[in-house]
Amino acid sequence: MAYKVGRCLLREILESKGMNQNDLAIKLSVTKQQVNKYVTNKQGMSLEVAKNIAVILDCQIEDLYQWNEVSNNE
Repeated sequence: MAYKVGRCLLREILESKGMNQNDLAIKLSVTKQQVNKYVTNKQGMSLEVAKNIAVILDCQIEDLYQWNEVSNNE
């Protein structure tokens, strides 16, 4: 069984934590525009960024995205 990264769930996680994109941007020391790129799937997160976001939001890295099951041929 294999998986592909799907939609970013950052918007939903931020809402559940009572945070907004600007709050996260400040904690990450990046611009709000950069966080928005992650939220809107215009740019994927590096593993380092994903780890830092997961720590800030008290979640696991794999919680940040939907994971779509694909056949092993894809």
